[in-house]
Amino acid sequence: MTEVFWKKYTLNFKKPSGTSRGVLLEKHSYFFIAKNLDFPYPVLGECSLIEGLSPDPVDGYEDKLTKVCDWLNKKTADKPDLSLYPSIEFGLETFEADLKAKGNKIFYNDGFTKGEDAMLINGLVWMGGPKFMLDQVQEKITQGFTCVKLKIGAIDFQEELNILKQIRNQFGNDLELRVDANGTFSADEALSKLEALSAFKIHSIEQPIKPGQWREMAQLCQETPIPIALDEELISVIDFGQKTELLDTVKPQFIILKPSLLGGLNASNQWIQLAEERSIAWWMTSALESNVGLNSITQFTFSKNVNLPQGLGTGSLYLNNFESPLYIQGEMIKFDPDNSWNLNNLIL
Repeated sequence: MTEVFWKKYTLNFKKPSGTSRGVLLEKHSYFFIAKNLDFPYPVLGECSLIEGLSPDPVDGYEDKLTKVCDWLNKKTADKPDLSLYPSIEFGLETFEADLKAKGNKIFYNDGFTKGEDAMLINGLVWMGGPKFMLDQVQEKITQGFTCVKLKIGAIDFQEELNILKQIRNQFGNDLELRVDANGTFSADEALSKLEALSAFKIHSIEQPIKPGQWREMAQLCQETPIPIALDEELISVIDFGQKTELLDTVKPQFIILKPSLLGGLNASNQWIQLAEERSIAWWMTSALESNVGLNSITQFTFSKNVNLPQGLGTGSLYLNNFESPLYIQGEMIKFDPDNSWNLNNLIL
């Protein structure tokens, strides 16, 4: 096998994607890469960064990637400390899994990777004006989605309520609606806003207030008329004891897991075990990885016998994603073992 190296790759969105942190036009990922002529594909691990959300320090990031490559190439004895670099930990973890799989990127021998089973996902609606958001909802319903997640918090709250009202009037109450506030509500106003949202039969709301306010979030989770899902709250909570304390203090109805932000699949698995011990439900969401990282997350998630819709339909967002066995049919994500990977954009 050739020496391991890293490469930066910029994923370009098909259309501007609005969030409470601004409009996304592109997103960077870094890949650990090694080639072996005996393997069907290069061995890959994706380190996915989201500007303004990923906790990884930007300064020194590429230097840390080089140090990991040096360690993988046995140029240094000790594995670099990645405790502050969850995206690199995820990339390294999935690189090592792909090396063990001899580059074929199949990590589980189950119904999913055999193409026999599929996994339910939600449709994602980006922020924007009423017509833009309603058109997206219509598109998702036409595609077959029965669960849709809407980003809120970037425009006037009353306008967002009006959009939700139009959605219910136009599409009825059978459509499952999730909303994601990305911490945009103040602690003082959050409960009244949740009460206003509850008129539209919302399944759940992600991170209504900014993370780090455990006491306020705990009270909100106790009083809320809408189930609350912790998302950003989990980021940078690394210590096992602190994870336990967070869940025992806040007692959320759901947690949402993004392996690239939490330190990988093993770290996510620890959250899953702690949540299930406390009867807290969970689902997995992409941190806007390419199909390389998404493939690893999707296979891992399927292995957990999930039944809630997962947030793993992001592979179709990009103009220059990599062709892969992953595909979406209706509201299901599937894996076609007869389809090949096309990694020319990355490798050449």
